[in-house]
Amino acid sequence: MLTLCGFAISNYYNKVKLILIEKGLPFEESLSLPSQDAALLAHSPLGKVPYLQTENGWLCESQAIADYLEMRYPETPLLSRDPWRNAKERELLTMLELHLELVARELYGQAFFGRTITDEAKARAEKLLRRHIEAFKRLAKFSPYVAGETFSMVDCAAVVHLPLVGMATQTVFGTDFLQEAGVDWKAYTKSLGERASVQRVVADRKAYMAQQAEQAGK
Repeated sequence: MLTLCGFAISNYYNKVKLILIEKGLPFEESLSLPSQDAALLAHSPLGKVPYLQTENGWLCESQAIADYLEMRYPETPLLSRDPWRNAKERELLTMLELHLELVARELYGQAFFGRTITDEAKARAEKLLRRHIEAFKRLAKFSPYVAGETFSMVDCAAVVHLPLVGMATQTVFGTDFLQEAGVDWKAYTKSLGERASVQRVVADRKAYMAQQAEQAGK
């Protein structure tokens, strides 16, 4: 049995969870928070989540996990078998995670956790995000899925990353950089919300947040 380790508000955890659900794979979930504990480092050397227990051992890094699942369980593919289309899907994944989400992550402390980031960090993030969003627009199709007519692994990433980019820029800068650039992530995520996999992930995330709020209030 596959065991996915992490927590339900992590976007990268939810990306992998969506892949598991979309592929119809049985799996268990184990709550694990990022830490530098030796026990966690034995499975995830940087102490990050998600990580996955497989029949062969432990695997970390969400895209490495995603690629393993795609190769190990090819019956329900989430990446094209055509070399060119596969490369274009991976191109979009790189754009989403390296050039959008990772840059926007610099803003999360202030946007979601009440911390303060420096003006220099905000200026750097703004400059990069505005440029990278325009680049993403040149690649993304949204017809109706990010890579085209077929739901793919790109959507498993986009549906969890794009809302964070939009909300973080709205909170920190007072404007949603994605919406301002014409990337209507709200309509896109609403459309994907009709999928059972997305509904399950959203419900589990809300339940986890409610549980955390209840525990904090005690």
